[in-house]
Amino acid sequence: MSLIRVEIDGRLAILTMTNQPKRNALSEAMIEGVLAGLEQAQTAKVRCIILRAEPGAKIWSAGHDISELPQSHRDPLGWSDPLRVVIRAIEEFPAPIIALIEGGVWGGACEMALACDIIVATPDSTFAITPAKLGIPYNVTGLLTFMNAANLHTVKEMAFTARPLNAERALLVGLINHLQQPDDITAFCVAMARGIEQLAPLAIAVMKEELRVLASAHSITPRMFERVQGMRRKVYDSTDYEEGVNAFKEKRPPVFLGE
Repeated sequence: MSLIRVEIDGRLAILTMTNQPKRNALSEAMIEGVLAGLEQAQTAKVRCIILRAEPGAKIWSAGHDISELPQSHRDPLGWSDPLRVVIRAIEEFPAPIIALIEGGVWGGACEMALACDIIVATPDSTFAITPAKLGIPYNVTGLLTFMNAANLHTVKEMAFTARPLNAERALLVGLINHLQQPDDITAFCVAMARGIEQLAPLAIAVMKEELRVLASAHSITPRMFERVQGMRRKVYDSTDYEEGVNAFKEKRPPVFLGE
């Protein structure tokens, strides 16, 4: 059974994550549902997508399904990891995607939300970058998603403290576009999407791709990349990585030794 409900109304598609009992964790099944929804929307030639949880959700998504992470000795966020695949699909989709956010957005789900083109949130929404709680070394492209969404010092604070950023501050630092009350947010996003529908879709598709290319145009030498990858391998081969994953599964605080 798909964990995504797809509703297509004219040129608008609404993709709703429906696995609240599992806090909409980004399992392979959930991501497959998002990818299938994007494919269905593209086939229908929609001009805008709204990506959301069910109305009134306390958690938009808890991020990576930790039970599906490798135990150790393998990159937990490699090129073919489902999270990386869905991030690329969102960024490369040829029409704007609006993230409608209610509740908490954690870890990989925070990146998925920020990969969307426009972000509208309710005042009780929070955003957290949580890999440091698990001993997971986030990858370069993932951190670039965060850097393109907020200033460097905000990203560093979020990554180093793993503390959630509230919606008011997220708006202040440019992480999100708009704040709307829960009773108003759906109508607000639909109205924005309907406005986008009336504009030139080919021009918007090209501008979206241009902005994606420009946002990723950061130079890095092969030597620098190899150094970062070597550092990441050291982390996911460490006992700290195993401890972080095991502690999460066992629902206890992790004890990191730095080794």
